[in-house]
Amino acid sequence: MDIQLSIMLAFAAMLAWGIGDFLIQKATRKIGDVETLAVIGIVGIVAFFPFVIKDLPLLLNFDNIFWLVVLGIVTFAAGILNFEALKLGKLSIVDVVLELELPVTIWMGVVFLGESLTFFQYGVISLIFVGMVLIGTRSFEHFKAKMEKGVWIALIASFFMGTVNFLTATNAKNVSPMMAIWVPWVVFTVICLCVIAQRGGIGKLTGHFREYTWLLLWVGLVDTLAWIFYAFSVVDYEVAIITAITESYPAIALMLGVWLNKEMIRPHQWLGAGLALAASIILSFTV
Repeated sequence: MDIQLSIMLAFAAMLAWGIGDFLIQKATRKIGDVETLAVIGIVGIVAFFPFVIKDLPLLLNFDNIFWLVVLGIVTFAAGILNFEALKLGKLSIVDVVLELELPVTIWMGVVFLGESLTFFQYGVISLIFVGMVLIGTRSFEHFKAKMEKGVWIALIASFFMGTVNFLTATNAKNVSPMMAIWVPWVVFTVICLCVIAQRGGIGKLTGHFREYTWLLLWVGLVDTLAWIFYAFSVVDYEVAIITAITESYPAIALMLGVWLNKEMIRPHQWLGAGLALAASIILSFTV
């Protein structure tokens, strides 16, 4: 794949993830966390099945199916840990800790895939990370020397999220981009439905889908598209660079929150959004 196309897909993933986060926030508040994750899986599985039919024979290879299933399990674990950290801890603290998924992904790309970055690229990626920290920090008064509630879970979640990025990239390279998304979607959706069924909530989920049909369809389509864009963008290029570009997606979600939800954003958060987006654009010119 052409490098410029990879970069364009990375920006498309960033935009889709930003919109997706905005929609996911609305969905989780209406139907719940596990239920929203299940809906994303169901919509993605059904909508993109026609595009994976030709790749289904790849599942006859044991290594392929093993790593795709592992990715599905890790994706579910990352989502649950993320939700739990946000539930227990302060948003201003947890959001910042979760941004550690970026250095985790970069470390895995360098160690396991032999990727290498220039000193300048490391510098630009650091600016993206600083921008994300500024966006996620509502107020600096909350930071204390001691560990806050939920921080340990957020640290573990960031490792799992970085692992999801890495495994998605390796499966996209070794199997196929579409299968790297579709099979894990099947795995985590089955797990979600089992959890919901155990709670006796399948009927409630069906009712919610009828009530919020268009919102949930858009949530599923946009979030799945974001991951597909990401998977295709890393096929022929470094996971570290591509992930760094896509990590500016909270800036998109922030702008949508201000525009559509009339949320109040502090000056340092605007600075973070501008810094992250500008650094992402600069990084795209270093490839």
